[in-house]
Amino acid sequence: MMRIISGRFKGTVLTSVGKGDARAHLRPTTDRVRESIFNLLVNGAYGDPISNVSVLDLFAGTGALGFEALSRGASFVRFVDNGRKAGSLIVQNAKTLLVQSEVELVQLDALKLGFWKKEPFALVFLDPPYGKEMGQLALSAALAGGWLAEDALIVWEENQKQSCPVGFTMLDARRYGETWVHILEVLSA
Repeated sequence: MMRIISGRFKGTVLTSVGKGDARAHLRPTTDRVRESIFNLLVNGAYGDPISNVSVLDLFAGTGALGFEALSRGASFVRFVDNGRKAGSLIVQNAKTLLVQSEVELVQLDALKLGFWKKEPFALVFLDPPYGKEMGQLALSAALAGGWLAEDALIVWEENQKQSCPVGFTMLDARRYGETWVHILEVLSA
């Protein structure tokens, strides 16, 4: 059972993954890891990276990270996932939380984002299928396409420690059981 940990939706249970989507490698971030991520963001040396920012949730899955950010004060979340099951879960969770006007689902391959012509995102969650080396490719696509604000913070989950892609600096990397959480920042021009 997944739930919102803190903020205006605290305690709200999110839609169950059920059997998930094996082809899409649907693997929700556990409550424990999600709580650790947000504690790191809020209590770290990052100021207030959540309040009133637009969030990009790549490989969004259930949307739990983006919905948690919305609960904690983010102004808008754009979810990117090309899985049908993931899209269905995100739509259901948005309805459960009554936040349809504060979110947008884009069923798109996170490795083929294309160019972004609107305001770039200040906070990015990246939770690609583990061990497939998709994280670096997605970050490179987001950076090249103008999706990331200058000095944007990126929270990247993987099953092993990752090296920092070109255009970013690694601020922190921590292990929580089977999950490594990396905090990166876009390098200033």
